[in-house]
Amino acid sequence: MTDRHAKIPGPDHPITITPTEGHVVVTLNGRTVADTRNALTLKESTYPPVQYIPLADADPELLAASDHTTWCPYKGEASYYSLPVGGARSVNAIWSYRQPHDAVAAIKDHVAFYPDRIDAIEVLPA
Repeated sequence: MTDRHAKIPGPDHPITITPTEGHVVVTLNGRTVADTRNALTLKESTYPPVQYIPLADADPELLAASDHTTWCPYKGEASYYSLPVGGARSVNAIWSYRQPHDAVAAIKDHVAFYPDRIDAIEVLPA
């Protein structure tokens, strides 16, 4: 059973969320999955930075909601989307925290992508 106890980011596990400086484009199989100038960069502990893109800036025609969920004690329950245009490689390629914990409330209504399940996440000059 998963421990559902929420944890607060702090010095031992810092999380910062800042506006991304630039234009973020996510592509898969020649299709633009997301395109935004309103992304957020989430930096968590020692993990690589993650681009969180407003769900409204992702192409809804390419997203298929999944029943898959995971739990992060710092952010909450993640819901997933697959990208059928990517085949088996792109199952559960996207995650979103629909009701994130207060410490990361800024990522509500945003999605993030597993880099190995898409072709590219490019941060271009603004």
